[in-house]
Amino acid sequence: MKKFKYTLLGLLGILGLLLFWGLLEPYFIDTEEEVAEIPNLPSAWEGQRVALIADWQIGMWMDNTSTIRRIVKQLIEERPAIVLIAGDFIYDPGKDPSEEINKAVEIVRSLTLAGIPTYAVLGNHDYAMKNKHAPPDEKLAAKLHKALESVGVQVLQNEAVILAPSENRNQTTANTEVNAPLYLVGIGAHWSNNDKPKVALAPVPDGAARLVMMHNPDSFEALPPGTAPLAVAGHTHGGQIRVPFTPEWSWLTFIREDEVHADGWIKGYGQPGNRLYVNRGIGFSLVPIRLNCPPEVTLFTLQSSL
Repeated sequence: MKKFKYTLLGLLGILGLLLFWGLLEPYFIDTEEEVAEIPNLPSAWEGQRVALIADWQIGMWMDNTSTIRRIVKQLIEERPAIVLIAGDFIYDPGKDPSEEINKAVEIVRSLTLAGIPTYAVLGNHDYAMKNKHAPPDEKLAAKLHKALESVGVQVLQNEAVILAPSENRNQTTANTEVNAPLYLVGIGAHWSNNDKPKVALAPVPDGAARLVMMHNPDSFEALPPGTAPLAVAGHTHGGQIRVPFTPEWSWLTFIREDEVHADGWIKGYGQPGNRLYVNRGIGFSLVPIRLNCPPEVTLFTLQSSL
């Protein structure tokens, strides 16, 4: 009996420590440095850095707003060539979403005021969708879209834009390679049935350098072969609560019937010639805990592929 009592107390102690760490870990920022190869990358973009963040989830109880602010401050100091935000700015806005939207806009405004080109796509929570069967709130998404664009964030909805090199990049020669464009392709939200990868890719000439951004990794599978040498997504929160020393096991593994693409480079997924990276995000779903899964900033160094 005494042995059982001590075992139970030990287990409760371990659970208590895990809970404590799970509440503390969301405030530790993990910066992942990655190299991304892009065919036909213009010389002006060689070696430039692209930052990726995702899943702010502003409005959830105990949301991680302080960490979002610190990450934005870090990016302003890092000064990447561009910042990509892969959706889910807000969590559960209720009847009046103004407070959550205004908070998101106020935070992201710092990036554009610092002169860092910032691009975004919307996620399922930006349509007030907590699950894939909920009706999408198109008015909420439109309001958020308009508010973000009002402070200089370009929100992409199944469209492509040319990323102009900034003046401080090395452009010593005026040949075709230097002047060739780099395209950013933005895909709409998957759960709201607004993701149309082929429509988004249509303006991009065959063989042109491009990177592709989406919120949900499930949109990646519909990209035709060789059209997304670098694709980025969020949505999964990396599983949010992960079993230590088993990076593939998280609470998502047990509640999802389909395959989970949690974080990092996703191998063996999608069409040939396409490569997907999933960012762990910053905020939460359901509970304000992260365990073995800290908030992530991804910094890609662009490199031409032979």
